[in-house]
Amino acid sequence: MTPGKEKKQRMMKRADVRAFLEAIAGGNADPRTELDYETPYQLLVAVVLSAQATDVSVNRVTKTLFADAPTPQAMVALGEEGIARRIRSIGLWQAKAKNVALLSQQLLERHGGVVPGAREALEALPGVGRKTANVVLNEVFGQPTMAVDTHIFRLGNRTGLAPGATPRAVEDALLRRIPKDMLKPAHLWLILHGRYVCKARAPECWRCPGAAYCAYDEKILRT
Repeated sequence: MTPGKEKKQRMMKRADVRAFLEAIAGGNADPRTELDYETPYQLLVAVVLSAQATDVSVNRVTKTLFADAPTPQAMVALGEEGIARRIRSIGLWQAKAKNVALLSQQLLERHGGVVPGAREALEALPGVGRKTANVVLNEVFGQPTMAVDTHIFRLGNRTGLAPGATPRAVEDALLRRIPKDMLKPAHLWLILHGRYVCKARAPECWRCPGAAYCAYDEKILRT
């Protein structure tokens, strides 16, 4: 979905935000990303590779990539061509191979091979934008950030939780409206809900546990 194309919806009542999030959380107080990784460095690489690709496809290529190059040192030794050969099945693999090679080199040169926990340092790495930095800050460093992907952008607008014309507008609205104690897990609650229930073309409203709080005017009921 292109940012700004979602039909404008009513705003979810602020009093309903906590109840909505508790409902879609389904008792999963500590959700985890569906990207496979063992170290902060591997998560960073996986998130860079996930742009315009599914987590399933990324996990398929990183299984081999991380077996051969689990660290920045090993990735630099593998080189751009070696990385490219292992990730050809995902979109934008050529640009991603270049970025992974460069960011690994810069991690070694500037951070001693350690993934930094500061936004500015992360966003200075090749291939790392605000969304990728937010994922790493949330998942690795426990910071209450919101990485607005297509799922969260869609939910923010469709449900009325945090309407906005751009991903940054939705991010800022989510940070304002979500209770502070829920900000960290809410990131993944929303992603998973968008991936499996509140789908882009046909939201499965009939089985949405948060439907009573959602401001979407065109809820789809199973017939």
